[in-house]
Amino acid sequence: MEKEKIIGILGGMGPEATIDLFQKIVKLTRAQQDQEHLRIIIFNNPKIPDRTKAILYDGKNPLPELIKTAQELEKAGADFVIIPCNTAHYYHEQIQKTVGIPILNMIQETALYIHHTLPQAKRVSVFATIGTNQAGLYQTYLNYFGIETLPLTKTEQEQIMEIIYGVKAGQDLNQLKKRVIKIAKLQTEKGTQAIIAGCTELPLVLKDGDVAIPIIDPTLILAQKAVEEATP
Repeated sequence: MEKEKIIGILGGMGPEATIDLFQKIVKLTRAQQDQEHLRIIIFNNPKIPDRTKAILYDGKNPLPELIKTAQELEKAGADFVIIPCNTAHYYHEQIQKTVGIPILNMIQETALYIHHTLPQAKRVSVFATIGTNQAGLYQTYLNYFGIETLPLTKTEQEQIMEIIYGVKAGQDLNQLKKRVIKIAKLQTEKGTQAIIAGCTELPLVLKDGDVAIPIIDPTLILAQKAVEEATP
């Protein structure tokens, strides 16, 4: 009989997003009592340098700290790793080469989810950091399935960045929610058929049902995949 696997969460980018992923895993687990929940090792490492600054502005390289954190999770007994940070997936392959356990790819899983669950969505918007969007992290996987991405305007992208860093800074979530919904409605008017909340801070202020089209939550998709992977 296959044994239950231990989940490792490479967290801290940011801490609120890490909490959100953990809570979603707990809620998605079919458990009637404590002992039926999954074992999870969380390394909340907020000292990992900013990913967007590194990718675009020659900031401090986060890769050494990402590798070190993944290796610590492996040493602690994790059977696989998940990373609640979209932009960190820019380094996914490089981190994977340094550990002997799988690192699930949230961006790949999200593209697969849209392809299988929303086959009618052939044009989507990616609300993410400038680093994620300029690196084409989602676009690469979505293009594979013939899904077009509707680009954000420069102003919309700047506002999304302000909202993301506002969540990180603990600003009023209701005010941030109003701002992101306004951008979502503009994208809907331009013909987008779904919106990916492609930064792990965004599902805290943008949820399915907030606008007329589906809001895709990669954190939720990753949580579901982790539960499936860990459950015998």
